[in-house]
Amino acid sequence: MNVIQIIALVLFLIMYALMLVFSEKRPYITSGAAIIFIILMIVNFSTNQDHTFWEAVNATGVQAFTDFSSWNVLLMIAGTMGVVAFFIESKMPSLMADVIINKVPNVKWAIVGLSLFSGLVSAFIDNVATVLMVAPVALTVCKKLKINPVPSIIAIAISSNLQGAATLVGDTTSILLGQETGMNFVDFFWMHGRPNLFFIVQAGALASAFVLLFVFRKYTQPLEQVEKTKVTDYVPSFLLLGIIVALIIASFFTIPVPWLDSMKNGIICITIFLIGFIRKLIKTKDDKKEVTKEAVKSLDFETLILLFGLFIVVGGLGALGIIGKIGEAFNSIANSLNMSPNATIFVLYTIIVFISVIISAFVDNIPYVMTMLPVITALLPGLGLAPGDNKAYLLYFGLLIGATLGGNITPVGASANITGIGMLRREGYEVKTSTFMKISVPFTLVAVLTGWILCFVIWGL
Repeated sequence: MNVIQIIALVLFLIMYALMLVFSEKRPYITSGAAIIFIILMIVNFSTNQDHTFWEAVNATGVQAFTDFSSWNVLLMIAGTMGVVAFFIESKMPSLMADVIINKVPNVKWAIVGLSLFSGLVSAFIDNVATVLMVAPVALTVCKKLKINPVPSIIAIAISSNLQGAATLVGDTTSILLGQETGMNFVDFFWMHGRPNLFFIVQAGALASAFVLLFVFRKYTQPLEQVEKTKVTDYVPSFLLLGIIVALIIASFFTIPVPWLDSMKNGIICITIFLIGFIRKLIKTKDDKKEVTKEAVKSLDFETLILLFGLFIVVGGLGALGIIGKIGEAFNSIANSLNMSPNATIFVLYTIIVFISVIISAFVDNIPYVMTMLPVITALLPGLGLAPGDNKAYLLYFGLLIGATLGGNITPVGASANITGIGMLRREGYEVKTSTFMKISVPFTLVAVLTGWILCFVIWGL
């Protein structure tokens, strides 16, 4: 590694350490680190290539700010945040909370039920969108019962993140896998005559539900029957449903313009938000400026800035060649194993799953998966595998299981976790890393082990 790479790696580790310790300062920490990484990329580009300083600035700026998959995620989050604000204002979450309170015997089952529900919803729409939809319901339940909402929101966030690997539209990482392997929406359910990721993830969700039942075992407060909230405006609910349906439909189509295709999900979400915003402006008889201020305020800019900073930092790691060294390490391991082909594949599969868990606990899984997918494709010929072989899919699915579920370990490992904590912060609750990990670590270990075993049984034997 050269000097710039070493500096970048040390800075990266310092950034994450500071984020874990100073949770309330995360947006400022990532923003500062992103600026330093841009400077490092400029220096690296101008030093290693025959370009002037300003050519390096221009090239680095393009590289840092034209990652359309990152803008896609940010637009999805922003658009969904705005629609969810209308959804909350319509009092629909309060009605859903009332229904749950009237249907389950105690708080424990209410929290676990909401977590399982959020997981199932998250299999079909973005994890962050799910948290923004379901978390307000849990917050309302906790407010009505006067209990701390922090454990409930953590459970919902990690359950949502777990299900991101279940379908093609569940998470950006699933979309990336589909692009690399040519899988379509149906393939995630059944492929080559075998049950696939959807059922593997559901098994992990069921196993991890027992962890939540244990974590919330003392939440035995009975739920008294309450009068149901009246909802007078159902349009925001239809807007949210519209997001779900539109994202599913969009997964079956490819736009000929590459950058537009990369951002289509984000454009869908932000467009539906603008439809709701314009509708509210037309309907309101109040001050239009106040309505606009409320709409802007509904966008959690701290979370958006934090994610944007992370995308630049991790993208910088890739541009500086650091993430690429992970691929080199896997190649070295594959070449050094003196085993039969099947044993080598099993060992590599296991390493990919659990290394991905560890890395994704600290690195956003989108750029990581984006980097590792072509690495796995490059490994296949040396293992005697073609891209369409069942055992080739074992390695791809191992990456997705490890990277998607691994993000649950720390508060900054997944966008869904960051979003949930951001919602709690706006309610006046700060979430300590230790508090988060008391729930996330056992939940993640059970889910990963279940997925690791079942995926190998289905695709490795």
